[in-house]
Amino acid sequence: MDVIISFFKDYVAWLSLPKIWITDIIEILIIAFVIYHVIRWVKQTRAWMLLKGLIVLLGLWFVATILNLDVIIYIFYKSINVGIIALIIIFQPEFRKALEKLGQNNIMTPIFYFSDSKDKNERFSNESLNAIVKATFQLAKTKTGALVVIEKDVTLYDFEKTGIAIDSLVSSQLLINIFEHNTPLHDGAVIIRGNRIAAATCYLPLSDNMQISKDLGTRHRAAVGISEASDSLTIIVSEETGKVSIAMGGTLIRNVDGDYLKSQLVAMQNRVADVKKIKLWKRRFKPGKDNIQANNQSNVTDKQVNRWKEDEHERKVD
Repeated sequence: MDVIISFFKDYVAWLSLPKIWITDIIEILIIAFVIYHVIRWVKQTRAWMLLKGLIVLLGLWFVATILNLDVIIYIFYKSINVGIIALIIIFQPEFRKALEKLGQNNIMTPIFYFSDSKDKNERFSNESLNAIVKATFQLAKTKTGALVVIEKDVTLYDFEKTGIAIDSLVSSQLLINIFEHNTPLHDGAVIIRGNRIAAATCYLPLSDNMQISKDLGTRHRAAVGISEASDSLTIIVSEETGKVSIAMGGTLIRNVDGDYLKSQLVAMQNRVADVKKIKLWKRRFKPGKDNIQANNQSNVTDKQVNRWKEDEHERKVD
């Protein structure tokens, strides 16, 4: 027993835990949060292959250090600065997408709401919603290819400039007429902003996602591309099969029906929860009718989004 006590006195007694302050805990949480999202971003882009290559190079540098290979070590050190600049240039699209997603997270939205239409409780009316659904499935019946992009919070003005300005109220007849074969406006995408068709024949960025089926054409790849670059919802009608798909958040969901499409448009349509955020901030300690209404609307939207995620895998197969 004396031996054990002596051991602890000689070798363990000097150990002491450092003082941990609340700022240390906050720093640890922030760093863990950043590292987690960086790893997620790396795995979703070409940077994952880059990371594997860097691990191999670090392994070679470690071996060269052990074996005292001075020339190789010298080359490694001299290549670091040039390599960092080269990586920034090569992976510029990935860095741009990461910053765009960071801006789309709306971190400050609970405090500030930046919108030009604060007085509106919805992004588009029920009439516009029904017109979009009706036109989509009438085009599907005749196997008429279509590509309709519905703007949400991220502006699509840069893509709108690549097409022809329409600036007309949304109607099923107009949408069908735009995508009819042998008409000047049928080639390209239609962009809808609010209750108006902003432009037609618009060019969209193509996605470089290698997981998209090779059976799908440029129309589907462009739909995924615009959904990666913004928070829009894109409707695709296949010219070969007449099947309807939607692209949202970089994900393509194939073979959707009218009810499912309408539910996604409803989830996108309502902005009650967003509009009430300033009022909720001011009345955080005074719950009332507006707070209850906003919370209920937010719950409905969350349920619809969860349903979209649950059905995602079931609808990827035609």
